[in-house]
Amino acid sequence: MDNQMEERLLGSEVNERRDIKGRIWIESKSIWRIAFPSILFRVTSFGMLVVTQSYMGHISELDLASYALIQTLGVRFVNGILLGMSSATETLCGQAFGAGQYHMMGIYLQRSWIVDLATATILVPVFVFATPILRLLGQEEDIAKVGGTIALWFIPIIYSFVFSMTIQMYLQAQLKNMIIGWLSTVSFALHLLLSWIFVTKLNLGIPGAMGAMIISNWLTIAGEFVYIFGGWCPNTWTGFTTAAFHDLLPVVKLSISSGVMLCLELWYNAVLILLAGYMTNAEVAISAFSICLNISAWQFMICLGFLGSSCVRVSNELGRGNAKAAKFSIKVIFGTSSCIGVLSWILCLVFGHEIAKLFTSSSEVAESVSSLSVLLAFSLLLNSFQSVFTGVAIGAGWQGVVAIVNVACYYVIGIPIGVLLGYVAHLEVEGIWIGMLCGVVFQTLVLLFITWRTDWDHQVNLASERLNRWSFKPKEETNKSLTDS
Repeated sequence: MDNQMEERLLGSEVNERRDIKGRIWIESKSIWRIAFPSILFRVTSFGMLVVTQSYMGHISELDLASYALIQTLGVRFVNGILLGMSSATETLCGQAFGAGQYHMMGIYLQRSWIVDLATATILVPVFVFATPILRLLGQEEDIAKVGGTIALWFIPIIYSFVFSMTIQMYLQAQLKNMIIGWLSTVSFALHLLLSWIFVTKLNLGIPGAMGAMIISNWLTIAGEFVYIFGGWCPNTWTGFTTAAFHDLLPVVKLSISSGVMLCLELWYNAVLILLAGYMTNAEVAISAFSICLNISAWQFMICLGFLGSSCVRVSNELGRGNAKAAKFSIKVIFGTSSCIGVLSWILCLVFGHEIAKLFTSSSEVAESVSSLSVLLAFSLLLNSFQSVFTGVAIGAGWQGVVAIVNVACYYVIGIPIGVLLGYVAHLEVEGIWIGMLCGVVFQTLVLLFITWRTDWDHQVNLASERLNRWSFKPKEETNKSLTDS
């Protein structure tokens, strides 16, 4: 009798383990279906900026430092706002798809275009007046002048961000973002070719490098428009509609809280680059720090794939009303992303001394980058943890809470520590970076605690209330359609 009981218990444990393995396998497939195209899109998109930086570095140290300053301060500043505001699209489209309100996804996309285009236009003066802004911030005159020239070339790219970010989130929510991954990959290959022709063969300098990036960015957008308007999203895109102008205020509020959440995070690195500009030998400090941050940001593009996965999976399951599935998905995504982070950490420690040679011909800049390789490795590790919890926050609609967390961890803890270590303790760039890591560690721990303590059944109810409050019936939406796709 006892033997039979033991056999039953053992059999039950084996079945439970098999069931868990099966659930993990199914969840992993769902995660990678979202993450892989997102990683492909983000790595190649950001790769265009990195490739352009590489060509700038081989033109001159001054061009490299000026480009790094504009990209890290101006582009990151505007990109942070637009990416954050676009994450409202990610929350709303993900929950609408999970709830089966497919007709609302096209409306949310159009609303995001209206809000983001207005925002981008308001922010254009940042690039028009880049030179006086850099002077006001105390940067060197040569860097300020060249930076102002480069900034004007970024204006068409900023407008391309409005469409690339929102469309990517719209398609990702309905598991159709593979097309964006392939379009972005083709554009990246074209960017490599055009950069080589314009800069190396035709010696066009800054206009050649920036012109290649503009062409490559807008090629991706053109392909996305063809895909959406050509009828490949029949359930979620029914044409332009006046419904997009309704209930804009709640979308603006969610977009602003989303923008504050992410831009505070992206501006964090920008502030540190600005602090590096006040170091002795500013050109070398800015160039070395920006190379390391761009490597970290490029790896972060992979982590953003898991951020997107956690956002989509959490928002979809909350929209469906399945709190347990949302919690299980978070655990699987965190485990997968952590493995990527550990691998990146190991590779950076092994090859950290060779990284700078890809970006600069200056031995002084290369030596400075090499000295930062250990700190870079730990940044890559933390990226994999932090991105998952940020994605959970976007999927659940907690942007306002995370914005407060970011202010406290980054600007109350991280930057003051960086200033003390960099300037008072005379650790220079290393001290600034240690402060940055302290801020990221505190932010990750706080988000982990919030996620762990969350009542997910209550989050299901909140998601349902939000969707019901902002939705139109399909029939009403069809009557307001201006064009049929």
